[in-house]
Amino acid sequence: MRMSTLFLRTLRDDPADADVDSAKLLTRAGYIRKVAPGLYAWLPLGLKVLNKIEAIVREEIDAIGGQEVHFTAMQPREPYERTHRWEEYGENIFRFKDRHDQDYLLAPTHEEMFTLMAKDMYSSYKDLPVTLYQIQSKYRDEFRPRAGLIRGREFVMKDAYSFTIDKEGLIKCYDEERAAYRRIYDRLGVKYVIVHAVSGPMGGFESEEFLAPLPIGEDTFAMSPSGKAWNVEALTTPVPEPVDFTDTPAMEALATPDSKTIETLVAQANALHPRSDGREWTAADTLKNLIIAVKHPEDEDHDKPWREIVAIGVPGDRTVDMKRLEASFAPAEIEEATEDDLKAHPELVKGYIGPMVLGPQAKAAGIKCPIRYLIDPHVTRGAEWITGADKEGTHLFHAVWGRDFEADGTVEAVQVRDGDMSPDGSGPLSFERGVEIGQVFQLGLKYSEALDFKVLNQQGKAVPVWMGSYGIGVSRVMACIAEFHHDDKGLAWPVSVAPAQVHVVATGKDPKAFEAADALVSELADAGVEVLYDDRAGKVSPGVKFKDAELIGAPIIAVVGRDTVNNGTIEIRDRNGENDEAVAVADAAARIRERIAALQ
Repeated sequence: MRMSTLFLRTLRDDPADADVDSAKLLTRAGYIRKVAPGLYAWLPLGLKVLNKIEAIVREEIDAIGGQEVHFTAMQPREPYERTHRWEEYGENIFRFKDRHDQDYLLAPTHEEMFTLMAKDMYSSYKDLPVTLYQIQSKYRDEFRPRAGLIRGREFVMKDAYSFTIDKEGLIKCYDEERAAYRRIYDRLGVKYVIVHAVSGPMGGFESEEFLAPLPIGEDTFAMSPSGKAWNVEALTTPVPEPVDFTDTPAMEALATPDSKTIETLVAQANALHPRSDGREWTAADTLKNLIIAVKHPEDEDHDKPWREIVAIGVPGDRTVDMKRLEASFAPAEIEEATEDDLKAHPELVKGYIGPMVLGPQAKAAGIKCPIRYLIDPHVTRGAEWITGADKEGTHLFHAVWGRDFEADGTVEAVQVRDGDMSPDGSGPLSFERGVEIGQVFQLGLKYSEALDFKVLNQQGKAVPVWMGSYGIGVSRVMACIAEFHHDDKGLAWPVSVAPAQVHVVATGKDPKAFEAADALVSELADAGVEVLYDDRAGKVSPGVKFKDAELIGAPIIAVVGRDTVNNGTIEIRDRNGENDEAVAVADAAARIRERIAALQ
């Protein structure tokens, strides 16, 4: 690659709309160009890096027996209806009609297509196990694309699917794929943490995410002292031991005028109804009840999507985490109840909603269409609470779950925070942010049963096939590599994915320098070394060339210029500016090869 002819223009300033380092640097260094929000074109340098990432993914997946295929991105509606994902994906997918008024989508993943293809070709346990994969562009209609390649509307993804005769075979494939992922990320130079995750619209019964620990990440994960990690959406709260309420006073309704918020309630409680033990009431003594709407997709009992109103009880000092709460209801979506929802239930008094008109209590009172009542595990059974009395300006004091009211069940609803106990009981949790770069799923029988994919087992009986699904965000990984490997001057690629292993920079105006550079480049190329050669002459100054080399980020920079002409040496240094050495012209190619080998 010669800079004089390479399709490349570097930029000195960050793009105004780039919000993370990788988007700024990949654009400035000429790897990508923005087309529209969430859409990027790949330029020659960018494609070289992307192709190298894909090659490493292929090597590792092929090594565990994966076989590569390629499906169309445009998919018909019918298979997605059979698995209910046409509705479950909500507004996150691109849907459209063709000229014949037939519905299609741009695939976000390809579970249905892989299942139907395997079903079409395989009918016996003798055909299994098999793992198929592809590397292809996927599409999601992100509401707010951000972070360049990290959260886009079109992205490159590797998705693999395993098909086995039984659960044991699925677990074996899952473990093999998981181990391959670790090798892939190690080779790519990407830091990662494996966390327990929720399956979401994908379905299944076991899932783990590979998260790159970066502060720009949208995922928060929790670390326990034991080293285990969880995406907060998958975090389960250890249920506290019930509290003895023998000495708790009887529940009573007391006036709390103008107290529709937790803050005003606590103030009124302390002013009008101080505790007998002298301690002040706090938000942690209150039980607030949130009314939400759960938007369920079509299912076996409903021939179209349906809406359910649910009440959630949480401690007043805790903030509801809507993402965690929605994960508990997956594949349904949730939103706060509307004014119309509340009007449909006149028993609810806004700002003073309590458990006595919810769940089991509502059923016992004969309330029409009782609202299901779920409680967050941070609400301890047997503890006393101040909660709504379902009457304007009134709250219940000393209300006890297990004595005065019951619930229909529990649900993970509130934000977890530093100091909360880890699910494995090893101690308090700490939290970090990360970017999801891969996820593995044990899908089980969801898709094979929905799409009627069965094979004959050893006894000649038709049984559904067990499936696993395994994804890597290839273009997102490229952005994460850039996030991990850069400095204030530009990119600094690992040698495994760099667009070139060495960047040869010819400087000055003396033809002898360019002749020496030409000879070095030829010798390196003959030896199989990937070279980016800045052969630009004329008005391109050495300073501009050095800045471009640092911005583009090849792992080794070789400078051929004044010292070459005067002293017969070529300067070789790492991209980070370290290990600078002057090497005789005759030895330069060999020395560069040695340094490349040391980096691999």
